[in-house]
Amino acid sequence: MENKPEKPRIFIDADVLFVGSASPQQYSASLVILRMAEITLIKAITSQQVITEVERNLEQKFPAALVTFRMLVNRCLQVLPDPTEQEVDALTGLADPKDLPILAAAVKYNCQYLTTLEYPTGLRTHLAEQHFQPGTPNLTVLPPGDTVQSIRYLLSSI
Repeated sequence: MENKPEKPRIFIDADVLFVGSASPQQYSASLVILRMAEITLIKAITSQQVITEVERNLEQKFPAALVTFRMLVNRCLQVLPDPTEQEVDALTGLADPKDLPILAAAVKYNCQYLTTLEYPTGLRTHLAEQHFQPGTPNLTVLPPGDTVQSIRYLLSSI
């Protein structure tokens, strides 16, 4: 029996899920990533913290998008438990303190990519000196458009 290549594991940050749920554009990079997960080209992973944050923000700003959000969560995402306090503390200094639980979850669940819109000011800025490799050579932080490009490249080599 032939070994199938493992699907790319992408950690979805709250801002990407929010945009994918609320955007009227069917071709936004955030939604494209979620659709790739829906058709099982990739494995999209997130944490319970992300789900809670997005649901709260959609309720306040775009309540009509909650139906789409819940459908995307059910069809596209594997929602895993938040990292422990020790797992978060182990990464202190690698990102802004508010971003550490997201980074820790992506590391904990062996994701190849963490996709976030916090591109210029969030995680990526803090990780610039490490070539966007936050304490582990297997995790790269990218905005959604770059994530789509990377996934295309990976899939073309299968």
